[in-house]
Amino acid sequence: MQHYLAIALGGALGSVLRFALNETVSDRFGRAFPWGTLGINVVGSFLIGLLAILLVERWDVSPVIRLGLMVGVLGGFTTFSSFSLEVVNLMQNGAFLRAFGYVLASVTVCVAAAALGMGLARSVLGPV
Repeated sequence: MQHYLAIALGGALGSVLRFALNETVSDRFGRAFPWGTLGINVVGSFLIGLLAILLVERWDVSPVIRLGLMVGVLGGFTTFSSFSLEVVNLMQNGAFLRAFGYVLASVTVCVAAAALGMGLARSVLGPV
């Protein structure tokens, strides 16, 4: 139960941080390019890499804290961070083709799924 609570609280914090940072960056640099999202994904990917070593390999941290930070906060901040860590882990294990396939499939299939979802909603609900 503690695991779920840590993830939920961390996720709420990460989501609020993502929104606040995205709004701040967008207000400063405009919305013509998604600089806020790009920055969030880069920062989240860096932090999950850092925490993967510190919290898993170097420090004796309870699983509740580790899950609260890595799955909760960073999961709420950006799910791209988990994707990035999984790709790096595949590459470090020598599974370069699998890592490339995962990157290619994730980007193409997820973008296609978003487009399909939008198309379905528009077809059911009609034009705005």
